[in-house]
Amino acid sequence: MADASAKKNKSDPRVIAVNRRARFEYSIEDRFEAGLVLEGWEVKALRAGRAQITEAYVTLRNGEAFLLGGHITPLQSASTHIHPDARRTRKLLLHSRELARLIGKVERAGYTLVPLDLHWTRGRAKLEIGLAKGKKQHDKRADEKQREWQRQKERILKNN
Repeated sequence: MADASAKKNKSDPRVIAVNRRARFEYSIEDRFEAGLVLEGWEVKALRAGRAQITEAYVTLRNGEAFLLGGHITPLQSASTHIHPDARRTRKLLLHSRELARLIGKVERAGYTLVPLDLHWTRGRAKLEIGLAKGKKQHDKRADEKQREWQRQKERILKNN
């Protein structure tokens, strides 16, 4: 299952933005799909593909989840009476069971929540968040070595 989600790319029409850095910096333990509370101009900007989540993170406050640091660039054709804030804090919509589980893991077990990708599901913008632990430098090197070995194997098999 992890391989299928790692192969998501921009050619998939459902995908709006991908946080590639998250898989390099963290080892993802579990994934959750959360809805976002958005304004009208944000939805239009997302349809135009004007979102970026590489520097974003998820925080838990008062039993609710929020996306901080996500950047949605407003369109030039935005209404004149609206003053869009590209980096505003956006509330995430999760079931109470999922929130309780996330709160327990983050507060007690030392996990962190990182946004993995922003995509469309049945016409609604969804954010896939990962329950993750930070990787050490040697873990990152081992992953890089493993990727290199996989590429080498594919080259050898292709040539034979």
